[in-house]
Order: sequence, then structure tokens, then C-alpha cells
Amino acid sequence: MLIVVALGGNALLRRGEPMTAENQRANIRRAAVVLGELVRAGHSLVITHGNGPQVGLLALQSAATPDADAFPLDVLDAESAGMIGYVIEQELGNVLPDRLFATLLTQVKVDPCDEAFSHPTKPIGPGYTEATARRLAGERGWRIAQDGANWRRVVPSPKPQTILEATVISFLVERGVIVTCAGGGGVPVIELEDGRRVGIEAVIDKDRASALLARELNADMFVMLTDVDGVYLGYGTSQAHLLERVHVRDVSGNDFPAGSMGPKVEAAIEFAKATGNPAAIGRLEDAAAIVRGGRGTRIDIGNQARAHDEGVTER
Repeated sequence: MLIVVALGGNALLRRGEPMTAENQRANIRRAAVVLGELVRAGHSLVITHGNGPQVGLLALQSAATPDADAFPLDVLDAESAGMIGYVIEQELGNVLPDRLFATLLTQVKVDPCDEAFSHPTKPIGPGYTEATARRLAGERGWRIAQDGANWRRVVPSPKPQTILEATVISFLVERGVIVTCAGGGGVPVIELEDGRRVGIEAVIDKDRASALLARELNADMFVMLTDVDGVYLGYGTSQAHLLERVHVRDVSGNDFPAGSMGPKVEAAIEFAKATGNPAAIGRLEDAAAIVRGGRGTRIDIGNQARAHDEGVTER
């Protein structure tokens, strides 16, 4: 079974952890062990990953460089994808020494007129207190928004239209290569009137880009791994309820926060509707059980969802 696995930024760098190379590698090593289980179970993998904490840190470092212009976000997207992809490939190679791997920088075409450029929602970088975030916003021209208990910089997150390297990725997968690609949602590019492509200041949502990639590869399953065990209605309240099996008609991305679970649910729905195959959301440690159908939240249009509608469970 071909599975596109999207590793959330918070699965690779746990909430509250300092953004150090050691912490990132330790978490990627943990992810590699989990992904290795899926490969040993006979599945083919294409791996994508988030970059929100990392690209924000790179942006801060770039802006702090004296006597130099800060690098634009598209370049920092590529830098973070290379950095994280390198560690993923290395740690997977340590777990699966007999397999072939490739990390591919991936350009993703977006619409320069996307309304996201007027309404930034994608959190990047570290979390701050509200007072600190507002001060930095004033000093650096940032847009900020609350993200859980903290405040973070937010940037445009346009909808991905085309994965430009999809044919190359498919070529590698057909030859048994485990590919890490579309890191951080890919590098956002636009197409000019003369046909040339150039980068644009944005960070594409990793889950939306991953869902598009999964559709273009005709994957059998799309799995989003994060640091929570599934999708909750009323998350953070006394009425919180974990959704286990959900038909696409019974859920909407609009039911959840735009900067958090909303894009994941929307991406799952888009994939399930387009392919007829299941999408799932859950905790990294539960990956094998999520694929088997025993953990996480599964969004489907087929037998899995109908079984739930009829009161049948698979735990």
C-alpha cells in the first residue's frame, strides 16, 4: 500500500521544547523508528513534513544578520526543507539500512491572487507572550495571532495548485525509493505571463500540499501524524469528544481552527473525496495502529465510514 505520511512540525519538535539541532534530531529519530515499522509491514512511503517552528527561526536568524537583506520566505522554505529532509533521510537510513532514500526539494505552484496573501493565518517561529509579540510586530512589521497559550507570527498560506515535481516523485516511488518531499508544504512559486516561475513570500500549509501530492500520486492512504491522538470536537473544553470514524459528509474543516486542525480536516476530506481512499489523523506513536484502523481519526467515504454509521467498530 502506498501511503503519503505527513509529519507535523510539532511531531518533529515537541511543544515547549527549545529549537535545537539535538532536540530536532532526537524527535526525527523517534519518527524514523515508527516509519520503519510501516515499511517493514510492507508499505511504500512518501514522507512530507512541517517546518513552521524551523522556518520561523531561520527568518529570525536571517533578519539578525548585520549589513545584509533578510532572505525571502520561499528561500527559507527551501532551506528548512533541506535541513529537515537531511536528518529524516539519515535517521531512516539508520533504521532501514537496506533501503534507498531521496530527499527532493519540491516547488508548489500557487495563485498570486490567492486571498491568503491579504489574510495571513499560518503560524511560524517561536511562541511569545502577547506583549512581546505585539512589540515585535510593531518593530518588524509582522502580523501576529494567538496560537494556543502563546502568540506567534503568522504569514500567508496560499492554497497549493500543482506539485511541480510530482512526476519525478512518482518515478522514484515506482523504483522502490522512499522519498521525503514537499517539506514545509513545498517552496511556493508563481508563474509569470512569460512562463517563468519565481518564488513568492509565503508558507504553504503542509497538510494541504501533502493531500494534493497524495492525490497526484494516487496514494492508497494519506496519514497526518502530529502530537495529538486525533480530531476532537470541542477540543480543550469539558465537552471534548474524539472523532474516530467519520464520513466526509459529516465533517468540515470550518468546524475547527484555521491555524490548527482545520487544514488537516479539510486536507483529509479533499483526499478522500478525490480518491475514494481513507485519510487519517493521529499521534506519531500510533502510526501503525492508525494505518490498521485502530487509532486516530479516519475520514472516509467507503466501508470504514459506513461501518461506523452502522455502529460497527474495529478497535
